[in-house]
Amino acid sequence: MNGTASHENEMRITIILLILLFPGLLLADQLHAIINGVAYHFDRSRNFNEQNWGYGFEYNFEQRGKWTPLLTGSSFKDSRNHTSNYLGGGIKTRYMLGSGDTGLHIDVGVVAFLMTRKDYKNNRPFLGALPFISVGNEYVAINATYIPKISPKHARLLFFQLMIKIAEF
Repeated sequence: MNGTASHENEMRITIILLILLFPGLLLADQLHAIINGVAYHFDRSRNFNEQNWGYGFEYNFEQRGKWTPLLTGSSFKDSRNHTSNYLGGGIKTRYMLGSGDTGLHIDVGVVAFLMTRKDYKNNRPFLGALPFISVGNEYVAINATYIPKISPKHARLLFFQLMIKIAEF
């Protein structure tokens, strides 16, 4: 088994173990499908892949005060067209826009995660944390994350996802 397949299997095993150890994760208040799509690299002189297609999920748990805890994971084609995977947890707060009749809102939060990337740590899992913002309504939202330059071979970028609510518990 090559290194990439081995690390993808490790990520799958981690997800299964989390579900087995914490079955309450399956009883989230809302389940969302994530479609990864586009990145914008600020360094336009390099030929990075900006079509970062992939899929994932986000569980939003019951709001606690002003904060909503969440669990998220995804697999997508990264800036070098390699498969990247992450699994993480975070917290976000919501700001309603307008009168609230439309449900239009902005969520602001942070996610800590375990990730694999071929061009960073050679697909060995590493820890990270990133801020995010999400604009949408009750059913659909656009997520955006700023990713800083972490080494000379990487570039600062914005990463966008489409989030679609698929279930409410």
